[in-house]
Amino acid sequence: MTDVSRRSLIAAAGGVASGIAWKAGGARAAESSKGADILGPRNPSREAQEPFTLHPPQTDHGTMPNLKWSFADSHMRLEDGGWARQTTIRELPISKAMAGVNMRLKANAVREMHWHKEAEWAYMIKGRARITAIDPAGRTFADDVGEGDLWYFPSGIPHSIQGLESEIDGCEFLLVFDDGGFSEDSTFLISDWLAHTPRDVIAKNLGLPESALAGLPEKELYIFPGPKPGPLAEDRMGGAGPVPQKFSHRMLAQEPIRSRGGTVRITDSSVFPASATIAAALVELEPGGLRELHWHPNGDEWQYYLSGQGRMTVFGSEAKARTFDYRGGDVGYVPFAMGHYIENTGTEPLVFLEMFKSPRYADLSLRQWMALTPHALVQAHTRIDRASIDGLPTDKSPVLPG
Repeated sequence: MTDVSRRSLIAAAGGVASGIAWKAGGARAAESSKGADILGPRNPSREAQEPFTLHPPQTDHGTMPNLKWSFADSHMRLEDGGWARQTTIRELPISKAMAGVNMRLKANAVREMHWHKEAEWAYMIKGRARITAIDPAGRTFADDVGEGDLWYFPSGIPHSIQGLESEIDGCEFLLVFDDGGFSEDSTFLISDWLAHTPRDVIAKNLGLPESALAGLPEKELYIFPGPKPGPLAEDRMGGAGPVPQKFSHRMLAQEPIRSRGGTVRITDSSVFPASATIAAALVELEPGGLRELHWHPNGDEWQYYLSGQGRMTVFGSEAKARTFDYRGGDVGYVPFAMGHYIENTGTEPLVFLEMFKSPRYADLSLRQWMALTPHALVQAHTRIDRASIDGLPTDKSPVLPG
């Protein structure tokens, strides 16, 4: 894509008002009979965020569901010591396989001891936190996690998260759950359970006098200021020993797949064995770089954009395709097996996460498929000259240069 066409696309929102049309590939065209100006009320600032919704490129066609949601549009739950906001099937109806929560904890603030019906996968965006858990055999886990680290708690495993002192006063992280119908408000909280259990039963269960329970909270705590954690070694409680598979992983310590277009780090159960239901990739695209045309044969794709700006077109068969622009804090979604690409349309690196409800990461490359199919057959389909087809590389390159 040329610099001229990029500038034209940025101006698309203004073009809606004057009836400007767009040719395939995004290049600006003269006045056209297609479409018309908007006579009724307008929201120019919102139109500028989504130029392709009101004035799609000619390659877009048909009716596709919305495949974008911004956490900026999610309700912010404010608590003493932090906040949380969600993107679930309620906010993004197509997101049936997975849901996400963006959470912030100040230093020493605690996301209270709890568990979920769903498995929890997490990526630390900024800062540091201490996480703890136990498994059904009474084996324990505690670790300090920082930027770029992951954790995974299987469904039903009780755990806690506490912000640590850092340059940002605690931490901010992304949680992903393997069910689009998940709700952060429906987790099983220790304070909520005890508040709704008779005191004499609690006392009998813990072997304590009822007088020892006078300070029990009367409702859930959720996020609250806690005591400053001591050394990590002191919080490794022992029990029946450590869990056999660590619940944390250093994603940024992995050697990435490198190309001139950027890098990709893939983390699934092959390198993070505990993560049995969610696989992920961290992608960094250089300006103009392309996450190649591809699709995934093992499930829907849930995306989270960390920084930069990019564009994705999703192909849904039946001549259906739709284009979206994304920035940091946005969620993207690609339904099962639909073809797509992601292009860095900004001047800074585009960094995003791809998540899948699967123990293993898998994708199929359009370019590699063409290179490994009899070339006369490919030429008959595409009408590309044979020499060009013969020159296609047979290896997969997840990211390509601009």
